[in-house]
Amino acid sequence: MRVFVVGANGQTGRRLVTQLRARGDDPVAGLGPDEDGEDWEDQGITVRRIDLLAKPERIASALMGCDAVMFAAGSGGRTKDDMTLLIDLDGAVKTMQAAEIAGVRRFLMISMLFAEDRNRWAEPLKPLYAAKFYADNWLVHQTNLAYTIVQPGALSFHPGTGQVKSDPLAVGSIPRADLAAFMVAALHAPQAVGKTIPLLQGSTPIAEVLAHI
Repeated sequence: MRVFVVGANGQTGRRLVTQLRARGDDPVAGLGPDEDGEDWEDQGITVRRIDLLAKPERIASALMGCDAVMFAAGSGGRTKDDMTLLIDLDGAVKTMQAAEIAGVRRFLMISMLFAEDRNRWAEPLKPLYAAKFYADNWLVHQTNLAYTIVQPGALSFHPGTGQVKSDPLAVGSIPRADLAAFMVAALHAPQAVGKTIPLLQGSTPIAEVLAHI
């Protein structure tokens, strides 16, 4: 499956590209206009440029010929709230619109744990929670995409274990490697379509968690 990874140079995006390839998929590294793609090209990975500030029609041109999109982009913790709005919300929505224009049916979104519950939004991250809340809602209610929304806890750099849990009431963290592994597995799991899945580090193999979604 040819999979376009938006934000392929990010900490999670890099793991997505690597794990997609290891599984036998054909990842496309979606990079911003000024990002360095030489490392991916040296590995034989296709690189395409995507500008999340552009119109959906322009974004769609980068998605042509792909079977799925994984949205792993983010404005980053050092940007102001305006870029959170333009990238994490509007950039995500425009990518959904672009996917529909390009005829890409499958769309996997990395959100945040408790994004749908305003009572759980931590003060410093409220703008990001709001962006994720409205982007997720657009994906569910305003598109015809075969979506999967994954809502991870705090992302860590610990080694992946392949063991996770999906508990809507729990709090915690998850290694980025396990988030990426779950996303790649969910891509190939029909039962994950149309689902919003909270995800934390746990003690159950990824395949088993997906089997009971």
